[in-house]
Amino acid sequence: MDGTFLFLGTGASTGVPVVGCDCTVCRSNSSANKRLRSSGLIKCGDKVFLIDCGPDFREQALRYRIDRLDALFLTHTHYDHIAGIDDLRGLFFHKNAHLPFLLSEESFRELKKHYDYLFDLKSSRSWGKHLQIHLLADRGMTDICGLTLKYFSYVQCGMKVTGYRMGDFAYVTDICKDSDEIIDVLQGVQQLVISAISNTASNAHFSVDQAVAFAKKIQARQAWLTHIGHHINHDEVSAFLPPNIQLGYDGLEFKISL
Repeated sequence: MDGTFLFLGTGASTGVPVVGCDCTVCRSNSSANKRLRSSGLIKCGDKVFLIDCGPDFREQALRYRIDRLDALFLTHTHYDHIAGIDDLRGLFFHKNAHLPFLLSEESFRELKKHYDYLFDLKSSRSWGKHLQIHLLADRGMTDICGLTLKYFSYVQCGMKVTGYRMGDFAYVTDICKDSDEIIDVLQGVQQLVISAISNTASNAHFSVDQAVAFAKKIQARQAWLTHIGHHINHDEVSAFLPPNIQLGYDGLEFKISL
């Protein structure tokens, strides 16, 4: 089954430019150095799937004319991945439609703290009745709207994060350490989206070099880096990447095999 993946945003938690920063990347005129918070859109036939819904979702939805969704895949509950969820209501509130919402049980508990009114079905402000919650275990497989989905989990700074694989495509963000279990699920993936926040390693995110090594370890044919911070100049870093690994940028769309 063929589809497409669209980078709605490729930025780290602050986005790029960063508020108050005067570095060369934040002052850059290059569109590739303008990064909304990380999110992705998968299209397959007449189905549309959203990965994460951060604070820039409204702008992303208007920019790329998103007027419907068939499911939302949530990776974790850091602000830059969930802050746009309430902006989804325009797609469902008046349409009597339902949105399958895939997330871990841990993420669901955290989400209810941030959006208590959304899950208070007695509240007139709630459109939560339109959400069909699908709780994911640490690792497994499910089918959603005809799409077979493998999922797996890992921990970033104490928070559980869910990665997703669909056929030969995988989306893995906010990862700082790999494991045999993750490599096993992703082995043979042909197209990989992987986060890499900067040129230097941290305790929360892969560096560019670590992301490149990870892509090689799972033998991905092509990889795109996302969740990119303002220390990365698109053109300068791109010049040193292997031919099959690229920096993602907002608006980049490519074909995937699901």
